[in-house]
Amino acid sequence: MFATLTKLKTTPKIPLDLFKEIAALKQEMNAIILAHYYQDADLQDVADYLGDSLGLSQMAAKTDADVIVFLGVHFMAETAKILNPHKQVLIPDMQAGCSLADSCPPKEFAAFKAAHPDHLVVSYINCTAEIKAMSDIICTSANSVKIINQIPKDQPIIFAPDRNLGRYVMEQTGRDLLLWQGSCMVHEIFSERKLVELKQIYQNSQVIAHPECETSVLRHADFIGSTTALLKYVQNHESSTFIVVTESGIIHQMQKAAPSKILIPAPPEHDCACNQCPHMRLNTLEKLYLAMKNRTPEITLNESTRLAALRPIQRMLEMS
Repeated sequence: MFATLTKLKTTPKIPLDLFKEIAALKQEMNAIILAHYYQDADLQDVADYLGDSLGLSQMAAKTDADVIVFLGVHFMAETAKILNPHKQVLIPDMQAGCSLADSCPPKEFAAFKAAHPDHLVVSYINCTAEIKAMSDIICTSANSVKIINQIPKDQPIIFAPDRNLGRYVMEQTGRDLLLWQGSCMVHEIFSERKLVELKQIYQNSQVIAHPECETSVLRHADFIGSTTALLKYVQNHESSTFIVVTESGIIHQMQKAAPSKILIPAPPEHDCACNQCPHMRLNTLEKLYLAMKNRTPEITLNESTRLAALRPIQRMLEMS
């Protein structure tokens, strides 16, 4: 009982108006808040810039802020640090990881790469700094097809870590890629059966999907694209109803951009909230406030790893 009371007494007091406090801290620190579309609505609304992995990388590369506060998962904040070694990069919860990044352990990938020495390594940005450091070019879902199309056709390519995005890129480019067998737990959980049932109910709807989804789901899509591309499609397409096959956080921005449209999150295979990334949801408004107030957790990187990871990111930005 005494330990519990002591813990309660030492718990930091959280202000009632977190939006106001965060705005004040941002000005005091000369900070910029970058957020991914898959964050909770409050975090999206407090951000200075909201985007997908490509947009966030581009913004991180050109910001003149002294502090970057990243509302996303760990590899995204790492990318910001790779691009900004002299800036402080904060993330509200250091445990906000990524199942896709975790599916590509550096030691195993190094052995895989060594077994194919003639292959160029193109890695999806959803990977750790260690994997980026072993790569020749980084890509995102928004630019992966464009980047592969710029590589000579006789050059063998390893594509990592997402096998589903890799298969999609192969279909779009006609290239034979050697795929690392990684995947995103959220994008693999969507139910093809339930999606088909939804299409029968909403017969005039448009099915829009992220290319990290499995092929069995993508074949039912009217449009496939990155989160930013999906958002623009909802804004610009004449249809009034959309079945959205990606992490459901994007629906907040879709609804703001197109308030008259009906947006239906695609159902997962099981009766759960599995179409929400549990890692993304570890970040909260309270944790954001505390991270800025205490200037921790902070992203740090070994300089040799950072420099090795920087080169393929720079190639991506040049090729984009």
